[in-house]
Amino acid sequence: MPRTMRSEVADSWRRSAAAGVDVESTDPAITLPSDALQDHRDAHPLARVYPLLEEVLGRAARECEALLALSDDAGQLLWVSGSRTTLRRAELIGFVEGANWDERLAGTNAPGTALALGRPVVVTGEEHYRVAVRPWNCVASPIHDPLTGAVLGVLDITGGPDVAVPQTLAMVTTAARLAEAELARTVPSRGVHGRVPEAGGDAFQLQCLGRREGLLGRGGRTVALSPRHTEMMVVLAAAPGGLSGEELAALTYPHEVTASTLRVEVNRLRHLVGDDVVGSRPYRLRVPVAGDWHAVQAHVAAGDVASALRTYVGPVLPHSESPRVRDLRAEVEGEVRQAVFRSGRTDLMTVWTRSPWGADDYEMWRALEQRLPATSALQPLVRAQLGRLDAAYGVVSSRARGGGSTGRAQV
Repeated sequence: MPRTMRSEVADSWRRSAAAGVDVESTDPAITLPSDALQDHRDAHPLARVYPLLEEVLGRAARECEALLALSDDAGQLLWVSGSRTTLRRAELIGFVEGANWDERLAGTNAPGTALALGRPVVVTGEEHYRVAVRPWNCVASPIHDPLTGAVLGVLDITGGPDVAVPQTLAMVTTAARLAEAELARTVPSRGVHGRVPEAGGDAFQLQCLGRREGLLGRGGRTVALSPRHTEMMVVLAAAPGGLSGEELAALTYPHEVTASTLRVEVNRLRHLVGDDVVGSRPYRLRVPVAGDWHAVQAHVAAGDVASALRTYVGPVLPHSESPRVRDLRAEVEGEVRQAVFRSGRTDLMTVWTRSPWGADDYEMWRALEQRLPATSALQPLVRAQLGRLDAAYGVVSSRARGGGSTGRAQV
């Protein structure tokens, strides 16, 4: 045990203990078996930047007998590269491709703690929660989606004493920013000032998932909308036949507003996006608008649950109190959740419970407990999370009584 401990490390140890991580464990939590790993990597956005990261950092890592690792946003190691000797040593602690290094499975470590905190992290030697990992040092930085800001995964360098220097953190952080810049080259540029391009041609794209403010784009340019204007666009996109002023106000605002207030906001929106985009009498969209939530719902309808979950980067405008947005948010989240639940796939259930919106989903945790093999490395985590929810909501679970299902619904 270290005699002193940084506060962020102490917090991580508490999270690890609460998740039921065994300090003495050396078994890897393999959540991506070899037959699923390649498909998962091929479909992941970070596949586009892994060669760049290997070119920038791979050689330097091998020269100091360290490993370059890249995980997804669930903590699953998608790529691990290094010398044969170092890779064999890493196998002893389960630091291998397909293993999950989320804090809740692997305890305090740089990739898992960077995911938990959403920022670059250094974890050295005895700061690791599990004893077997303490001979190692690791430095990690999240990589974010350039449009949504959501974490796509984590870049990590793991090795010996040579890793535990300030220069490593600077290199890893810089490489993560390079990866984000490379990803941004493949998405529309953001013109956050001025008007959206004129109507015609392809549909406008409206991004609202996991965002406070929407992004409306077309033809290589994207404009950031205010929260209120985003809500109006969502309401109008859901009403192709148009709405009266009273209907638009009632569906957009969580409180009563005057007709003049609504007209002012609509005029501001029309000035921003164009009179040919937002019509009046009734208020309606004159051009096709494709919302990012539509893609999620299409994947669900097609039975492609994995793509739906990957596309669902967060609830629709999670901070909005607009009545129509609240309904849409519940509708989309409910469709994705039910699709994941009915799929019976433990990998998808694990991703769902890893998310902020699924972390307290008691029914999903319970289904995971029932579907995972008794010997699964995930079982201690699942039981710990069910115990946490039981305690938080004052429930005495039937597991504690030696019985079967509690019958608890989603909390």
